[in-house]
Amino acid sequence: MSGKQAPVPEAHSSDMFGSAMDYLIDAAQRTALFWDVMRQRGNQYREHMAEAMPNVLNYEAGLIIDGRTLKRPVNYGLVRIVPPQGMTIDPHRRPFVIVDPRAGHGPGIGGFKADSEVGVIFKAGHACYFVGFLPEPVPGQTIEDIARAEAIFLEKVIALHPDADGKPCVIGNCQGGWAVMMLAAIRPELFGPIIIAGSPLAYWAGVHGKNPMRYSGGLLGGSWLTAVTSDLGGGKFDGAFLVQNFENQNPANTLWTKQYNVYSKIDTEAPRYLGFERYWGGHVNLNAEEIQFIVDELFIGNKLAAGMIKTSDGTAIDLRNICSPIVVFCSKGDNITPPQEALDWILDLYDDVDDIRACGQTIVYTIHEKIGHLGIFVAGSVAKKEHGEFASNIDLIDTLPPGLYEAVFEPKTDSTPGADLVTGDWLMRCEMRTLDDIRALGGNDAADERRFATAARFSEVNLALYRTFAQPMVRSLVSAPLAEALHHMHPLRVQYEVFSDANPFMAPVAVVAEEVRKNRRPVASDNPFIAMQENVSKHIVAALDGWRDFIEAAAERTFLTVYGSPALQAAVGIDPSDTRPLRKPAKNRLYQELVEKRIAELKSYIPLGGLREAVIRALIYVNLGRGSVDERGFETVRRLRSRYGDMPLSEFKTLLRDQFAMLLIDEKAALAALPSLLPADPATRSEGFDAIRQVAAACGEISALDEKRLSEIGRLFGIGEEGAAIPFPQNRRSLQAKPS
Repeated sequence: MSGKQAPVPEAHSSDMFGSAMDYLIDAAQRTALFWDVMRQRGNQYREHMAEAMPNVLNYEAGLIIDGRTLKRPVNYGLVRIVPPQGMTIDPHRRPFVIVDPRAGHGPGIGGFKADSEVGVIFKAGHACYFVGFLPEPVPGQTIEDIARAEAIFLEKVIALHPDADGKPCVIGNCQGGWAVMMLAAIRPELFGPIIIAGSPLAYWAGVHGKNPMRYSGGLLGGSWLTAVTSDLGGGKFDGAFLVQNFENQNPANTLWTKQYNVYSKIDTEAPRYLGFERYWGGHVNLNAEEIQFIVDELFIGNKLAAGMIKTSDGTAIDLRNICSPIVVFCSKGDNITPPQEALDWILDLYDDVDDIRACGQTIVYTIHEKIGHLGIFVAGSVAKKEHGEFASNIDLIDTLPPGLYEAVFEPKTDSTPGADLVTGDWLMRCEMRTLDDIRALGGNDAADERRFATAARFSEVNLALYRTFAQPMVRSLVSAPLAEALHHMHPLRVQYEVFSDANPFMAPVAVVAEEVRKNRRPVASDNPFIAMQENVSKHIVAALDGWRDFIEAAAERTFLTVYGSPALQAAVGIDPSDTRPLRKPAKNRLYQELVEKRIAELKSYIPLGGLREAVIRALIYVNLGRGSVDERGFETVRRLRSRYGDMPLSEFKTLLRDQFAMLLIDEKAALAALPSLLPADPATRSEGFDAIRQVAAACGEISALDEKRLSEIGRLFGIGEEGAAIPFPQNRRSLQAKPS
């Protein structure tokens, strides 16, 4: 019987030979198909850039306002996204407006696919608008012109939704985020809640050893190179350079992983890859004035949070003027806008949480653990979780009392208390935070701030030298045909063009690929040569990652050493011994006087009101012990609002904020005044207290502290131990009474 068995070595050799042949056939076929995908990518690029209004929206859209027709024309436009068939839009819900980034790529990333920002907005029943742009800027347009145009867009959206229960929610993706914040500081009355996703606002912030993109401006000697590039472009800045900067942050992905992923999964990966490349290759241009403003005032100057940017009429852009709730969505995996750049503007603007509250501001932030920069806008998992929860709970966010919160998401399960009150698959809870929670993420010390301030001054000097001695000569040498030729010769454009059908050498690729598809022989997944291929790929990625880490470490050491030099700091006017914050915006004395006047006014309102004010005040008091608000409690309150006449959201928001402020100003007096607000009817008082308990119970298990506060409120409401009402004086205000 043993003589019938084949020798093991011979069998192994035969298997290896067969595996090798199978792998070689598969590899050859994958190679042919891969180059055909590259050919399709090139053709797609040419077709996309030939479109009159190229975008990657996956939805039908109708133009509402063409920015080129405005008094100050811009290449931006407002479009209305048409809901897919079967989607129902509630005319009473506030509309959403998405502002996509003009940071080298074309528009549409917010509606790139079904599971996107646009998709979850429609799912929540809101109308959706989109602010996009054309590849070529209008000659002479500025960042301020664009902001003024976007104000006109918002005015139009508001006019189109007169019955909406609130001003539009505006989403600013990446570059669109800081643009939205600047406009909201100038025209705060146009905005409902603002969501800024992956948006840098504190451009110097970060931690040592990570995300060295913030050092780039200083290492290049400042923004003079931006001016040179714009001059070589004939007064326009090629957005492909911005895309190239993004790609340089991850050479392993740029040079290997992205392409290898297509090659190794050639039978399934091509559609996803081509869809993304349609966006990634849609480069757009900016005017020289626009990019110079962005680099000088924001990325190198870091002037936005400091209140150092002024409009053409001299108005200072102070982010503290924003009166709408601000939602900040960032990620630890984002190497373009790390959490420090997304959040540390809060530390620049405010001294503590009480300062945030005094300004009447509500800030909610959430930090993803690993998603990358583009994933914040395009990942389906993010759309269905974070963006979906923001869309379905936007009224909760709008009515949150002033302060700083972190949005925490928990999966909804069958065992989740009050699951019927939760919209979607996640439960959103907003937990109160302090500025120390943001500081704990890491950030700059005084020495780092001096380094970046030195780099900013050095940039100003170099730019002035270039403009004085070199710019006139450069501009005289660059003709329109030369600028156009340099534009087309950019490496990122060449890589698309050279592999398209415009290259005659690519003609046989389509024929060969078609034959391969007819005779495709994919290798088995357990083929040992596939494992060898994967190991080679991992070593290539590791080598490129190692190179990136070496370059980044060297760049950081160079920046810290050069701009940390006391001699250089002193030479450009920075005191090397100064430990004070260099970018704190000045306090407005008049504003402080208004805050003090408002405090006195609210104190006078404490004894005024009726059952409605008493219930809201009591609810806030109970909830302050929890330190969080979640959507279950808000949904319960919403249903109670409907029971009592469905008070408009704006009125409810004002009532809630006033009662919250009264408790913060003088909690003892605010609680002591509760009995005087209640009606004489014991049944009505008991009904009000039941509503308070109902809302508290909706948020899950009631803690000992909750019970203690509820008992205290029960006594103030005249609810005895047996549930009987304690007699109250007559002539109390009715349920609908308001402070005068």
